[in-house]
Amino acid sequence: MSVFNITFQPSVFTLTGLRGLVGARLWLGPLLSLMYITTMAGNCTVIYLVKNEHSLQEPQYYFLSMLAGADIVLSISTLFSVLKVFILGLYEIAFDSCLTQLFFIHTFSSMGSGILLAMAFDRFVAISHPLQYTTILTNSRVIKMGMAALLRGVALMTPLPILLKRLPFCKGQTLSYSYCLHPNVMKLACGQVKINILYGLVLVIFSFGADFLLIVISYALIFQAVLGIASREGQMKALNTCLSHIFIVLIYYGPHLAITIMHRVSHRSSPLAHAVLGNIYLFMPPMLNPIVYSLKTKQIRAAMSKTFPIWRS
Repeated sequence: MSVFNITFQPSVFTLTGLRGLVGARLWLGPLLSLMYITTMAGNCTVIYLVKNEHSLQEPQYYFLSMLAGADIVLSISTLFSVLKVFILGLYEIAFDSCLTQLFFIHTFSSMGSGILLAMAFDRFVAISHPLQYTTILTNSRVIKMGMAALLRGVALMTPLPILLKRLPFCKGQTLSYSYCLHPNVMKLACGQVKINILYGLVLVIFSFGADFLLIVISYALIFQAVLGIASREGQMKALNTCLSHIFIVLIYYGPHLAITIMHRVSHRSSPLAHAVLGNIYLFMPPMLNPIVYSLKTKQIRAAMSKTFPIWRS
């Protein structure tokens, strides 16, 4: 019997909603549905505008459309399991479907992080080397940077489902969220998980951690370049072009850092706090990215007014 227990691999996992929050499904189902609709509509609009409006066919907007594409795939990867939990009250997800879902979540989260780094580099070149901007960030280089972010995500995250697939599971079948994440699934395993833990740490350090560090360095160089601008008006104009990106970086890495820490001190945090932060981590950045850029970027507002007359009113 003990041998059977340590070699057991579940056919399904049980997802959870917001445990401890009475009646959560009554209002969270419609709210999450609205958030998904807003996310899809906003990011599809960004991609459409960049594709069709000549004034937006510049490197910074190409990167923004790549980020929108990553956000769309990330949202689709969680859509069915989340709405099943909060609207239909169906909590089961097949083991292989769970592994597939976590691969897409982690891959396109990593891609989003890489695109945010590329956007920071774009702002650095635009402010520090404005005369060489179009020669440094050519269309081919922009495409290569986007592909590099995608391929890095695929290469780094492909081992995750493979490492989980080899493990036996004997610590239950209930996950902490309405979707699958590697650390959450790993905690249910009873085999040797040291490789999973070590590889997960390597991913955090050399993907998200390295990206964030390079973004910080980019902005240190940007602020140094801004201080070299003679006029106060010129300094403010240069900084204003970075505000949208800075805000997106904060709402992306803030919850990501918090949930990474929470996974490592989960015994000290409440399940409700864990679930709420997990939902913010995945749902808020994809929804807010197009809204922030639409409100803060003059060129995007102008393109929206031209394309959608109702926006002018």
